[in-house]
Amino acid sequence: MKILVINGPNINMLGIREPDIYGKADFAALERFIRTSADALGVEVELFQSNHEGAIVDRIQQAYGRMDGIVINPAAYTHTSVAILDALKAVGLPAVEVHLSDVRRREDFRQISYAGMACERSFIGLGFEGYREALRYLAGRAG
Repeated sequence: MKILVINGPNINMLGIREPDIYGKADFAALERFIRTSADALGVEVELFQSNHEGAIVDRIQQAYGRMDGIVINPAAYTHTSVAILDALKAVGLPAVEVHLSDVRRREDFRQISYAGMACERSFIGLGFEGYREALRYLAGRAG
């Protein structure tokens, strides 16, 4: 099983950006955590991070016919991007949304998730563990 893991804008700034919300571990630690989790589950992952909406849309489209599922943390694009929603719907791959922080307990504008409308599940506010749960969900779905 091949899973594309997408991280959106500013996730590359983990450890620097608002550590009281996102924690002190850096982006490299997140990528190591995802790879280790995937290995333990026996799934192959391709990691992608971008601060650019169009690049995320392009990568989702490139997953068509190549990947078995998508884990996505669209970050700020969660609440603004119909383009990412449409791309997820277009490729028709099982997708799972992840958020490090509990967006349900944050600002009002964070209460809408466009990307989440195309996802089968969401793991919110679990920190890095949300990625492992998302991978586990997709791996279990295939088995």
